[in-house]
Amino acid sequence: QVQVVESGGGLVQAGGSLRLSCAVSGSIFSIDDMGWYRQIPGKQRELVAVITSGGSTNYADSVKGRFTISRDNAKNTVNLQMNSLKPEDTAVYYCNAHKSLMLRNLDYWGQGTQVTVSS
Repeated sequence: QVQVVESGGGLVQAGGSLRLSCAVSGSIFSIDDMGWYRQIPGKQRELVAVITSGGSTNYADSVKGRFTISRDNAKNTVNLQMNSLKPEDTAVYYCNAHKSLMLRNLDYWGQGTQVTVSS
C-alpha cells in the first residue's frame, strides 16, 4: 500500500508565498515522476509542475518563474515553493507519484491541500 500525504496549504495574500510538501511512503520502489496538480470546482485537474527522478522539470505556463518544484529521491518527498501568488492560484493542490511499468502506469494521489490567495 502507498500513502501520499501533502502539507503546507493555507490562506495567503496576493504576492505572498507558500511551500507545499508531499511525502510518499509504503510499497513503492523508485518513483519516476513526482508532481503537483491543482483543481478548482467545476474544472479539470491541471498540471502545475512535475519533476523526474533525474531532476528534469516542467511547469504550467501560468506558474513559470513563480513556482519551483524540488524532490528528494532518497526520502520520496517533493516540494513546491510558490512565490508571487495570485488569486487565480486558488485551488486544491494534489501531489502525484507516478511510476511507469512495462505494461501499465501507476499513479498515486494525495488527499489534496487547499491553497487560497486573497486579493
